[in-house]
Amino acid sequence: MSVELVILTILWCYLYIYIIIASIEFGVGFFAYYDRYVSKKPSIHKLDSAYDPRLWPITIVFFAVFVIGLLEFFPDTLEYFGRALIIPGLVVLLLVFIRFLAHFLYKKEKNAWSFLFIYGSTGLLIPAALSIGLTISEGGFIRRNGGEVELLTWKLFLSPYSWSVVFLAAVSVLYISASFLYFYKQRMGDEAASETARGYALFWSVPTIIASILIIISLRGHNIRHFESGLDLWWLFALSLFFYFGAIYLIYKKKRQGLAFSFVLLQFFTAFFGYGASHLPYILDPFITVQSFKGDGVWLSLAALLIVGVFLIVPFARLIKKLLIGKGNNENKKAQDTF
Repeated sequence: MSVELVILTILWCYLYIYIIIASIEFGVGFFAYYDRYVSKKPSIHKLDSAYDPRLWPITIVFFAVFVIGLLEFFPDTLEYFGRALIIPGLVVLLLVFIRFLAHFLYKKEKNAWSFLFIYGSTGLLIPAALSIGLTISEGGFIRRNGGEVELLTWKLFLSPYSWSVVFLAAVSVLYISASFLYFYKQRMGDEAASETARGYALFWSVPTIIASILIIISLRGHNIRHFESGLDLWWLFALSLFFYFGAIYLIYKKKRQGLAFSFVLLQFFTAFFGYGASHLPYILDPFITVQSFKGDGVWLSLAALLIVGVFLIVPFARLIKKLLIGKGNNENKKAQDTF
């Protein structure tokens, strides 16, 4: 494997970790509002007990390292993505600011449903907005006129592939988060909330697989090269489908909650890496490829990238252990058999 592919694989791992943990956090906010003010179902709405807030800053760093690494090793991405995504990027930053502000105000005003509504709804809008980056990478949405890079906004807005990606971004957040909450609440011994989360996981698994099918169909019409490259890696997507049905079976049968959530993680891992591998050699079709790699001081940069990863993974793993094991031991030792 070339050094370019090694670095891209590491960066892709950072992005995958960000997507999973951010999905959990975003979904918790949505379910917090829905359960408290709409369905009135048992208590999975307690934001302060659903996840450790220290996970979020670490998660943001994962995304920041991915972006910085991409710009460092493929500087042409700044010219194209930077100009094309300036407005979507500003929208994302605004949504993130609104979300943090809503969370802060909700903590001060416990009965302020409007702040919780904003917190939950922005949790779906942010990943939908971020998904535009992946959509644009497929090509056909950026035009270069001389020295100007232009985003074809209306073509992006009217593209079936674009909306399929947005749809998947939103529903997968809810599916991943519900699957995690089912495992987490079961481990905490909260049977009522666990059953509620189980229903959500089963429900949102259906639109998740529908969105995946829509992406495959629309990708064939938008970028046939990527579609055919994906067929060559069919076994990765077959594995993803296997993990999907395995997770649904375990959740439906109320068995091995930890294994079920692991299957959800593997489902997205295999599909995400299958998508990334089949996208190569393009990073932004057709403007940026793997050959656009700038290798000045590559080994020093690669070492720095790995060191940063270690420093992120260690505290991240400790927080996860505390979240899933420490609290469970303190609150309900009977939950030890859920993994």
